[in-house]
Amino acid sequence: VAYRVIDTDGIHDEIEDRLTLIGLLGIIDPPRPEARTAIATCNDAGIRVLMITGDHPLTARAIARELGIVGADDHTPSVTGREIEVMDDDQLMLAVKTTSVFARVSPEHKLRIVRALRAQGEVVAMTGDGVNDAPALRQADIGVAMGITGTDVSKEAADIVLRDDNFATIVSSVEEGRVIYDNLRRFVNYSLGGNIGKVLVLLLWPLVMLIITGATKDAIALMPLQLLWLNLMTDGLLGLAMGTEQAEPDVMMRKPVDPGSSIWSDGWGTRTIWVGVAIGVGALLLGAGYHGVGTTRGGDAPYFQSVIFTAIAFMQIFQAIGNRSTRLPLHRLDWKGNPTLLLAAGFVFLAQIAVLYTPFLRDAFHLQPLSALTLLLCIGVGVLLLVAIETVEWRQRVHREAVKV
Repeated sequence: VAYRVIDTDGIHDEIEDRLTLIGLLGIIDPPRPEARTAIATCNDAGIRVLMITGDHPLTARAIARELGIVGADDHTPSVTGREIEVMDDDQLMLAVKTTSVFARVSPEHKLRIVRALRAQGEVVAMTGDGVNDAPALRQADIGVAMGITGTDVSKEAADIVLRDDNFATIVSSVEEGRVIYDNLRRFVNYSLGGNIGKVLVLLLWPLVMLIITGATKDAIALMPLQLLWLNLMTDGLLGLAMGTEQAEPDVMMRKPVDPGSSIWSDGWGTRTIWVGVAIGVGALLLGAGYHGVGTTRGGDAPYFQSVIFTAIAFMQIFQAIGNRSTRLPLHRLDWKGNPTLLLAAGFVFLAQIAVLYTPFLRDAFHLQPLSALTLLLCIGVGVLLLVAIETVEWRQRVHREAVKV
């Protein structure tokens, strides 16, 4: 900043000569305070953040260091747009592996960078706000346009529009996506595991009767209305309640899920099968143990059907509780983290008691009231299933920690 005293009738062409310096004035557009925290979260989550800007290389590198995109001891030089122009595709692919700051770049350079990253199998999210950013936004796996400063062209080309132009919002959406994916796996694991158990009971019960009695009498393990009740109450209410599970503490400390990986990876497929088999075997054993018990306890329905029906319901209640997390033991979970599931579990428990001991409901479902001991046994097999789930998950956690070491 400088000044000069002049006459009002002076020659304006010379107004910038012989100035007196007052001082230097620096103008900066500082990063948002939450940006550094968001980038640190990305680093923990296995998400690599690249800065692609039109600023001077020194300015870009200073901001990148302030945000944590590059470390204080990282002396890898920035790559400029002029350098990108003379690189072939192989050289650019090598550059994007090692460089996190690209300066003095044009929209055409952004497009080449996106292509180089995708050619190496990376899943790329690109942000942009200008008309010329549209090709790069379309080329990226996920194009993110700015909702406030972005042009209409960039918004149309993007997959996501940030209404607040805040990088931290992108990170929050990644976390939400991971929570949704986790809950989807929980629901599928729970629902399919329970259905495997029911199918095993329906298919194997005639064989059990053949072994016990030498005939196929009493070969029906569950009546259609009883099966419908189980599907609505356990798979329906409890399954839907799992969709409200909150994020686990380490959800943003894991590596990203490979888009090509199966939903059954990381042991989820094995878990689904063995839990389903455990439900089926538990119900079959209890039903076989109570076969032959008199049918005069409150109706003409076989007593064993009521036992199988109740055992499956209680096992699925405890299965739902054990399904909340595979990474944390049950005692470390916040019980207030999913009140919907707890309310649903309590409701299903009370509804199951009501259908057993309310006369008109019991008759409608062709059931008999269970003795206190039998009811406790049905609850007990559910508790045993929960203990088994927790034990297997504990062993898996120990194995994961051993692999890390």
